Amino acid sequence: MVAPAALRVVRCGGSPRYGTRAVFSTDAKYLFCASGDFVKMYSLATEETLRLMGGHGGLVTGVQLNPHNCMQLYSSSLDGSIKLWDFMDGIPIKTFAVGHKLLALYALASSEDSVFVVIPKSGERDTFQLVSVKLTKAAGQDLEATELSVVLDGVDASPKCIAFGREGEYVASVKDVNLQVYFFKQGQLNRFSVSAVKAKVGNNHFTCITCHPKEDCIATGHADGKIRLWRNFYHKKEYTFSTLHWHHDTVRDLAFSVEGTSLLSGGVESVLVQWRNESDCQKDFLPRLGSAIEYISVSPDGALCCTLHTDNRITIINSNLRFSKSIQGLIKSMDVKTGLVVDPRTKALVLNGEPGHLQFYSLQSDQQLFSLDIVQRQYIHQAGLNQVDLVKVAFSADGKWLATVEEREEVTDPELQLKLWFYDEETQSFKLNTRINMPHEDHITDLCFRDMDELEDGSLLLVTAGRDCVFKVWVMVEDTDPEAQQSVSWSCDFVGSYHNYQATNCCFSEDGSLLAVSFEETVTVWDSVTWDLKCTFCHPPGRIRNICFGRLTCAKYLIGATDYGFLCCWNLLSCALEWSAHLNILVLQPDPLSEYIAAVSWLSKESSLFVFKPNEPQPIYIQRNLCKEKIQLAAFVPRDEPEMVSIEKYLWLRRSQLFFLTDTQELMTLSTKSLEERLTPASKQLAVEESLSVTPFSLLLGKHRHQQSQEDIYLGKLVAHNKHGQDSPAVKELLHTPAHVLPSASFLCPIFINSLLISKENKSAEVADEIEMESEKTEDDSDEERDVSEMEQEDTNPMELLGETIYKLSKSQEKELRKIRKIDYTWISK
Repeated sequence: MVAPAALRVVRCGGSPRYGTRAVFSTDAKYLFCASGDFVKMYSLATEETLRLMGGHGGLVTGVQLNPHNCMQLYSSSLDGSIKLWDFMDGIPIKTFAVGHKLLALYALASSEDSVFVVIPKSGERDTFQLVSVKLTKAAGQDLEATELSVVLDGVDASPKCIAFGREGEYVASVKDVNLQVYFFKQGQLNRFSVSAVKAKVGNNHFTCITCHPKEDCIATGHADGKIRLWRNFYHKKEYTFSTLHWHHDTVRDLAFSVEGTSLLSGGVESVLVQWRNESDCQKDFLPRLGSAIEYISVSPDGALCCTLHTDNRITIINSNLRFSKSIQGLIKSMDVKTGLVVDPRTKALVLNGEPGHLQFYSLQSDQQLFSLDIVQRQYIHQAGLNQVDLVKVAFSADGKWLATVEEREEVTDPELQLKLWFYDEETQSFKLNTRINMPHEDHITDLCFRDMDELEDGSLLLVTAGRDCVFKVWVMVEDTDPEAQQSVSWSCDFVGSYHNYQATNCCFSEDGSLLAVSFEETVTVWDSVTWDLKCTFCHPPGRIRNICFGRLTCAKYLIGATDYGFLCCWNLLSCALEWSAHLNILVLQPDPLSEYIAAVSWLSKESSLFVFKPNEPQPIYIQRNLCKEKIQLAAFVPRDEPEMVSIEKYLWLRRSQLFFLTDTQELMTLSTKSLEERLTPASKQLAVEESLSVTPFSLLLGKHRHQQSQEDIYLGKLVAHNKHGQDSPAVKELLHTPAHVLPSASFLCPIFINSLLISKENKSAEVADEIEMESEKTEDDSDEERDVSEMEQEDTNPMELLGETIYKLSKSQEKELRKIRKIDYTWISK
């Protein structure tokens, strides 16, 4: 077994797709987006991720088609490299090391051996340059591209603040209130400013720019919601501009259509505006796109456009401004209050999504499975309003029950609701079972389910802890109301407290027999059957931040972390402190399938990871400086199949994979695998035939065909269809008649089945008498050759297609049997 490589942090999903504009393939069948360290290739027909192209050591900041080869793609990254990809195969052709952080990328048809990038200006902070990079054509895959030519100084780092004009004759850049245009052939640089024409109210700063594809016209967006169309900018003083205004806030992006007959604009209103003929009176709208528009892209054929949104959504729109489809990634909520929870049924991550919604996010496809409306109220997008928000969520062990807590932030009189949801197999969604108003008198701090035995009635219960200094136990009871829509509902069964301290955390032991509840600086342990207080643990100073039980061989331990920087381990049998460590632990996450526990600390502006077993004070694995961002949440997700791990310190990755969410809401994980090994089989599938779209059904059918082919080869022959059945009128009618004029299935089915049947008439007629008249010598000489040819040519009996094998004698064997039948055996009876 080959030893795995060192663990590396991987941005596995949730990375913003709006780091740069999306790019359509030339035939508008595929869409390319930057997503963290990767470039993703989507099928516009199926919305699936077809390719995940990775290899960059930093965030991807630019994606551009190779203007000289429509089957190739350029990508740039903060790691200072430019990669040239064959996107149909998903492999890098060349990697060019530039040696600077690359913040944006542009590729022009007029520049055969160079591309344009934005890099930081050396020696100056927050100052950037647009430079031309010459890409060498030397042999080899890893090359250096250090020949740089400065085009513009003082540009903005955003890729949507630079645009190239008609046929690459000029480049325009905006920053703050300044517009500069550089003409390549003349070497002329013109600068313009809007400060002289600044409106009486509003912010006139530039926010984005695009150039007309056919004419000398520049469109700029501004922070006050206005769009300006600049013309005659070859002259520094005789330039003109007109104004379009509909947006009430910042114009986020602009894009001309392929022919330049219309202009698209988007902003925080979640509305795509189409301006026709550059007129303020001729405009169309596509509203309710879900969230603010960050980027707009148009396909080369002009048939489609796409918008990238701040909630990590891609919207595909037809040229007539009609919604086509949407690709939703991990929604970046304003505040993830629910924590990072794993759905036991789908193994999807569940957390806050749209306001008042739970999002179920697939780690395999980096797409949202579905969104569940919990609050069921209209959210008002206005700052300063205290609105109901989703704050807590928990699943039962089998995933059939879901508990949610929603609250309104009020200092004096908080509004609370506890909801219990049951998964309906028919509708494949959660349905509300019980709504409990004001389950606690103050905010709920934690909740958890207990599952002792799935077959034991009454074993499922829910515990909630609150700032009102109590924890409550909720159980299922039969609903006696004859008009009730469900047979069971939930009610409070027990209320516990400890010295009038606030209850902060709660969790059950692995077997469900014990409940641990933390009350400020004290951890209490309760019997989950009698609700008797068994013992208490106290390790002042410090309020208990996290608690969890050990599992499997470490089930006798209880782990707790305090906000004063202590990690403590108590022995439940001896009721004593086993060990403690001085660590500022923010996240404490046990693996549900092993004894390992992951703890994430925050110290000196860096996050560190510690993986340990409670029975061993020495950590199994330590990774300092895990990332510069502050890790807020973590979750172990069970693997479909155990990982093959040979190094002992990586054994904790064998059965589950650790995911963590940073304060910037980027989802990351640790992996020893290469990129190609991490890809799911579905993401590796790509149809070579242009007419074949990759769909789940086609992948399933292809797998079935492959398995059938392997079985046939293994058996030594290929399945051949019955020629008589293919020539039958029933088969021809089924295959060649249009579906809308076909007779009913009940009429065609008997004919079709009969055409596949073989007559039971004696086939002895096929063997003519002339065979017996042939000489024995001729028969013997030709038997062997005939046997081989007949075994290759004979049709497969239809019964074999149904899985029943019928052994058919060869003609030579039949002749031998006939000879034996002609022998006189009467002498035996004498």
